[in-house]
Amino acid sequence: MSAELEEIHEECGIFGVWGHPDAARLTYFGLHALQHRGQEGAGIVANDNGKLTGHRGLGLLTQVFPTEESITSLRGSAAMGHVRYATAGSGGLDNIQPFIFRFHDGDMALCHNGNLTNCQSLRRRLEDEGAIFHSNSDTEVLMHLIRRSVRPTFLDRLKEAVNTVHGGFAYLIMTEHELVGTLDPNGFRPLSLGRMTNGAYVLASETCALDVVGATLVRDIRPGEIVIINDNGYRITHYTSRTQLSICSMEFIYFARPDSNIYGVNVHSARKRMGTRLAKEAPVDADMVIGVPNSSLSAASGYAEALNLPNEMGLIKNQYVARTFIQPTQELREQGVKMKLSAVRSVVQGKRVAVVDDSIVRGTTSRRIVCMLKEAGAAEVHMRISSPPLKYPCFYGIDISTTQELIAATKSVDEIRDFIGADSLAFLSLDGLIDSIGLRENAPYEGLCVSYFNGDYPTALDDYEQDFLASLSEQDRIRLPQFAADHSEYEGNEYRNPSVH
Repeated sequence: MSAELEEIHEECGIFGVWGHPDAARLTYFGLHALQHRGQEGAGIVANDNGKLTGHRGLGLLTQVFPTEESITSLRGSAAMGHVRYATAGSGGLDNIQPFIFRFHDGDMALCHNGNLTNCQSLRRRLEDEGAIFHSNSDTEVLMHLIRRSVRPTFLDRLKEAVNTVHGGFAYLIMTEHELVGTLDPNGFRPLSLGRMTNGAYVLASETCALDVVGATLVRDIRPGEIVIINDNGYRITHYTSRTQLSICSMEFIYFARPDSNIYGVNVHSARKRMGTRLAKEAPVDADMVIGVPNSSLSAASGYAEALNLPNEMGLIKNQYVARTFIQPTQELREQGVKMKLSAVRSVVQGKRVAVVDDSIVRGTTSRRIVCMLKEAGAAEVHMRISSPPLKYPCFYGIDISTTQELIAATKSVDEIRDFIGADSLAFLSLDGLIDSIGLRENAPYEGLCVSYFNGDYPTALDDYEQDFLASLSEQDRIRLPQFAADHSEYEGNEYRNPSVH
């Protein structure tokens, strides 16, 4: 994905299956389809008649499970797994999921995609009450809340716990007798339920993982829902009625795989519509269109088609180079970009090139791409971005933690153009993005979270709010009045606009 070059990191990927004789292997294949969501670590837990066993490690899935025996040792007809990128908690084996908890009344396993906005305050409270944490991930907080609840049943305790944590989350929990999935009240992260021909049920972050294992989509899990899967099938209940869909628009822009569907919208088709709309909003007189591999290729095809221009392969991505975010210095990071992308001189030499990319974060990658193309002989390089300018951090599971990281937060479009050295630069409008995705939900922004573009966060920011306020300019403070008020009326994931339910 092109955005990863600028250090926006994916969230995580989760996958679970109940009722399949080779559940661990199936989970491996499902996680492989979700590898784009996290490359720092992976793990699988299998359930063999109530006995939970697991294996986890650092690196890609193939590194963590390098042999046939590493999969066959995880026996059982139910399993769940996780591929991780750290949005909360540092690297290291202690933070690799799923976590297994062994209690006197039975074992449980837990994994999580997303980020809790009140993790720090909850963790301090739990530690003061005697809780001992084995990781510094925000995931572990949920299990402490479940075990400390005095509600009569596991489901009641889970409901109390997920009403206590705030922010973005898709959880998978495995007990001895069932697999449980749940989604936050805003549905920031995607989660889908599928069914296999043998009757097994599957839960996955994206539908592409269902396709890989041969499962048919049953339905998307909706905000505030809990799905319980056991030997009798599945059932769905709710832990809150105060829900408002605000799924991360970044999923459609570049996180999700193009062959995934989210709430009935195909990701490739949405990206292609973004390119088509961008061509209407910001056409360019050019000889060809080039998409930045990989997640911008769909938008580039829409842009080229709308302008009746050739859609050329002017940039080649080396798929086997280590991710650039691990490089410790800016110089090495830029070298990493050069290793990952190469310009095709014979295609671009002497040509006016329109380059379609999905985002500009720091501007480092875009500047390198423009320079690379001009060094390869391009006569002109025009950058077109298939999303609005990224101006605000995300607190729900994407690693954009500070405004200072974002070039669009401090520079105008013209200033960004000058910085990256392009002959022209244009971004897709926010309305264009919303229309192109086309969720058409009865919710603000048609059910999308677009806070990264306009600062309109769907929930209170809890532990992050003070630092975020300190980072705002005076102009933003005037434009975002929700942050000038006392937030005591906001509880949990309740909306900033109380009139919208």
